[in-house]
Amino acid sequence: MTRHELVHQIHSKKSYLCVGLDTDITKIPKYLLSASDPVFEFNKQIIDATKDFCVSYKINTAFYEALGLKGWEAMQKTVGYIPSSHFKIADAKRGDIGNTSTQYAKAFFEAMDFDAVTVAPYMGEDSVKPFLEYKSKWAIVLGLTSNAGAKDFELQKSGDEYLYEKVLTTVSRWGTTENLMFVIGATQADEFVNIRKLIPDHFYLVPGVGAQGGSLKDISEKAMNKDCGILVNVSRAVIYASTGEDFAEKAAEVAKEYRDEMNRYLKS
Repeated sequence: MTRHELVHQIHSKKSYLCVGLDTDITKIPKYLLSASDPVFEFNKQIIDATKDFCVSYKINTAFYEALGLKGWEAMQKTVGYIPSSHFKIADAKRGDIGNTSTQYAKAFFEAMDFDAVTVAPYMGEDSVKPFLEYKSKWAIVLGLTSNAGAKDFELQKSGDEYLYEKVLTTVSRWGTTENLMFVIGATQADEFVNIRKLIPDHFYLVPGVGAQGGSLKDISEKAMNKDCGILVNVSRAVIYASTGEDFAEKAAEVAKEYRDEMNRYLKS
């Protein structure tokens, strides 16, 4: 998916919501466990219920890898079921030496047809470049994350700047605003003003809203640019809005609430 196509979807739907399919088989409604593929059945109903209110889905691959072959099959079926109008993210946090990253890129962009994959940048340019060589595909590089451990490295000074600042400014030169995004955690809201000065035109994938306590209002006010420039990921607050048989209906209600709030912040 191109940047133009993504921006068009955002303004058409008045939404920059990304629904995280962090599907934990121990948390889905019990009645689904009798299905031939419980994870896919859960995802299918969530997608059907929320697709009108979001522009993207993010699959956290760890929840699928943990199930072995059946998990990989559920993931591939889920990717195939997501409408082509939606931006499909593999939250895989890959990043290795160049020839290994080349295989990761091939796996997620060719074998499974994701639009984007999250990438760890700490092995340097050659570990990221293979993800940037695909037309209309994206690398989403870890910038400033929402977890408590961000203080261990990302928020440590490297000379006169924080390490995350060095990562953002350095990595931004490896690609373009057409194929490179950054993960910026919603729980780091106070840093968004500075981050927009460092990389004003890139899109940010913003986790941490919802169950992790990030404020959609704060993020929207501080991080949005002329193209919107943000995808706000919400996982648990949407997909686990109910643990009963009405889980899809409740997910739709929560996704709509997020969409309606986003509509108020979105710049025309």
